[in-house]
Amino acid sequence: MISKLAPGEPFVVEPLVPERVPARESQQRPQPPARGWGRLVVMIVLAVGAYIAYPHVAPYIDQIKQLKWPWPTTAQKPPKATPKIPVVAATVRKADLDLYLNGLGTVTAFYTVTLRSRVDGELMQVKFNEGQMVGEGDLLAQIDQRPFQVQLTQAQGTLLKDEAALQVNQLNLDRYKQLQQVHQVTQQQVDEQVALVKQSQGAIESDKAMIDNAKLQMTYARITAPISGRIGLRMVDPGNMVHANDVTGMAVITQLQPIALIFTIPQDDITEVQRKVNAGQSLVVEAWDRDFNDKLATGTLLAVDNQVDATTGTVKLKAVFKNEDRLLFPNQFVNARLLISTLPGAVLVPSAGVQRGPNSTFSYVVKPDNTVEMRTVVIGPTEGDQTAIESGLVPGDVVVTDGVDKLQNGTTVEIRNTPTTTPAGGSQPPAANPNREKAA
Repeated sequence: MISKLAPGEPFVVEPLVPERVPARESQQRPQPPARGWGRLVVMIVLAVGAYIAYPHVAPYIDQIKQLKWPWPTTAQKPPKATPKIPVVAATVRKADLDLYLNGLGTVTAFYTVTLRSRVDGELMQVKFNEGQMVGEGDLLAQIDQRPFQVQLTQAQGTLLKDEAALQVNQLNLDRYKQLQQVHQVTQQQVDEQVALVKQSQGAIESDKAMIDNAKLQMTYARITAPISGRIGLRMVDPGNMVHANDVTGMAVITQLQPIALIFTIPQDDITEVQRKVNAGQSLVVEAWDRDFNDKLATGTLLAVDNQVDATTGTVKLKAVFKNEDRLLFPNQFVNARLLISTLPGAVLVPSAGVQRGPNSTFSYVVKPDNTVEMRTVVIGPTEGDQTAIESGLVPGDVVVTDGVDKLQNGTTVEIRNTPTTTPAGGSQPPAANPNREKAA
């Protein structure tokens, strides 16, 4: 130990004596117990966990092994794949294309009859149900016949009386003629008797007419159907008095089979129709509903009107339909389609697949590698949603019909679906424009 010395005090070095350590502290401390068993348990747990987890991490290990060294860094990213544009496409096909003239028409009945009574009397019975089909001659209503039966009996009695008077006058005439031969009567008496005989004969003819009239009135009391057709709603109930001069009838009968359709076409198409008619061809006419969703009937062209309506520039045509399903009703508005010609073996493509540019008409064709090619086409007639292609496409080509806004030559596309094409014959009705479009 070094102590601080005073000035002048000699420096003395004391020997360093080791301190005495207590016997208890100098004794050796006991060693902790061995850890060999704990390490063994930990190793066993790790081994079991690795065995269980290996099937789950094995695919990632294989992917890591497949990576090539050196691994790509942020500066060496793989190039991005070119995005595919989803489109809808259709296949070009070859089929016959039917060309139609379309017009709005009105269904018209050939015969329409309003039932009215021809005699005065009480309506006793109604023999029909509203809306039923009736045949010509069917009994529809019965008017009270008793007054006409009385008139008939009276006329028959008058006839018997006049016949008896004729017989008496005829006998007297025979006697007068015999007496005239012996100059017992004058010629004047004979002539008067001849006049009485003729008068009785005239009375008999009048009586017969009265009988026929009574029978006719009884016939009129039985109202029968003058035509075959469908009868409408009843407008008079039994028990009411009906008269021959009633404005409102008892019911209306309309002939439904056959039935007519009157429709119009533009005056520019009259020449084409008239040529077919002059050649003796029977033109087919189809009747569709107002939305072109359901075909109601198929008939034939009956007649062409003899003048053009100057206010509308159209001409009227009349078609006849058998109307076997009774789907056509008088005064019903329908769309008429007149089959004017058929284009055989036409190359057809949906109209949506034809694009019109400033210089040409073209279509996007999908190649086998799913890239598109812009191809110039020459179009023909268009019917409904189908367009005939004169050149530029061949049957089997796949043409884009939807999603063409982002396309150009070489664009990679992905076809989402292929819509069903129109059946052969091109008889699909027009979706929007009712007039047939021709190629310019």
